Amino acid sequence: MPLPPRRTALLCVLAAAAATLIPTSPTQAAAPPIRFGACPASVPAPPAPDRVECGSIAVPLDWERPQGRRIEIAVSRVRASGTPAERRGVLLVNPGGPGGSGLPYAVTKRAKLPESVRRSYDVIGFDPRGVGHSAPVDCGPMGGLFDSPGPDPVPVDPTAERAHLASLRDMAEDCAVGAREVLPYLSTAQTAHDMDAIRAALGEPSTSFLGVSYGSYLGAAYAALFPHRVGRMVLDSVVGPWSWYDFDVVQSRALLRQRDLFHAWTAAHPDRFGLGGRAADVREAYLRVRRGLAERPVEGFGAAEFDRGVYRALGRTERWAGLADGLRAYLREGTVTGLRPASPFDSASSRNYEAANRIVKCADGPAPTPDRILTDIRRTRRIDPQPVLTGMEASTCAYWRHRATHRTPLGGPDAPPLLLVASAHDPVTPVAGARELRRLLPGSRLVTLENDYSHGVFASRGNACVDDTVAAYLVDGVVPVRDVRCAGPGLPEPSGRPDHG
Repeated sequence: MPLPPRRTALLCVLAAAAATLIPTSPTQAAAPPIRFGACPASVPAPPAPDRVECGSIAVPLDWERPQGRRIEIAVSRVRASGTPAERRGVLLVNPGGPGGSGLPYAVTKRAKLPESVRRSYDVIGFDPRGVGHSAPVDCGPMGGLFDSPGPDPVPVDPTAERAHLASLRDMAEDCAVGAREVLPYLSTAQTAHDMDAIRAALGEPSTSFLGVSYGSYLGAAYAALFPHRVGRMVLDSVVGPWSWYDFDVVQSRALLRQRDLFHAWTAAHPDRFGLGGRAADVREAYLRVRRGLAERPVEGFGAAEFDRGVYRALGRTERWAGLADGLRAYLREGTVTGLRPASPFDSASSRNYEAANRIVKCADGPAPTPDRILTDIRRTRRIDPQPVLTGMEASTCAYWRHRATHRTPLGGPDAPPLLLVASAHDPVTPVAGARELRRLLPGSRLVTLENDYSHGVFASRGNACVDDTVAAYLVDGVVPVRDVRCAGPGLPEPSGRPDHG
């Protein structure tokens, strides 16, 4: 239930008025500075007079063997726009994944940050190891992941279950061949060490950080390893402190609730979408589309591709109208243009993302067993016989060549207060994960955007209560005295005009 605007404003005022200041962190020995210059074409230019510059830093492939093989980590920087007196240091940023490229994020995320934050921090992007311009990995065909159309990703009988496990085994083998020398070293903990090396190379005593989605997990790992070098850290859309496989299961079931909500929302606007006036009508339309594409794919677009598009759309409510329009277009015209993502799934960047995603997840902790995978799929199908399993990426770890022996440590009592941010009904990183992680971070606070259903909150949803609270923390070190609840927007009014043919 949304909070009244007056109460929300009062909470934000109280949070700012009664606050503590974050202590500074000790420094470390100086490292060779980064030589900045031109950026690759993948990094957009910010509006003048700001400019972005790029460089790299050499780090050990294995931080436990610092004299061994080294790899290059690509780094980007947009300097603070304020006066020297306003400067607070560097703000490293990560967009999520695992597998997301952070090099352009210094520009794209910075453009959305509150002006006070842009004036206060040099915003630092970087491609995590294995991603983009930082020793990118490639797992080849990944067990047929990029086949078009791909096999139905939801096994419904013993034969399909055996085929599903075989595809996971093939994916693991492809990664063992394509990335065999780096499989153990593309872990979140190793990337956290890279972050600290970037801090040292920039000559900064502490690391301030904004991590979204997987970036929250990376930030929590940094806080566990380097608690006394944490400056001001914002963890947005928080991944819970669970194994990656457990997280994937939690997410897959949250997506079922989100899809039910999408059906109800679409049915509430029958004149706009033409898919029926009851949630059951929209669900049946959805299932007709999926059945049709499973039986007869259109231009390489089948059940797997459909589920992938649905997975992406459900996480942000502003994409729901496009999904509903795509369902209607297929039912009336047999076209999939409205369902197909703009970027091809088999592009070089997508292949790199998918490879890095699995390698990181499998390096971060113990794997599930094949029996556990099938048991969980059956349980999910008892909740809903047609789930979306696209995000079950850690399942392939069951067959991984390199077996991690322990979970990645997250958080800890020695770090200064962090700020966690969550959407109350985010299906991609459910809010329960933020609450669990906060227990590992004494003194930290959780800012929740109530009555919101999308992934990504700070400098993303346009909510003044959230943005002002986080900006006060980043710029002035203001830690709210208690958790903050901000009034959210609710479900959107559908965009566009009805076009029922």
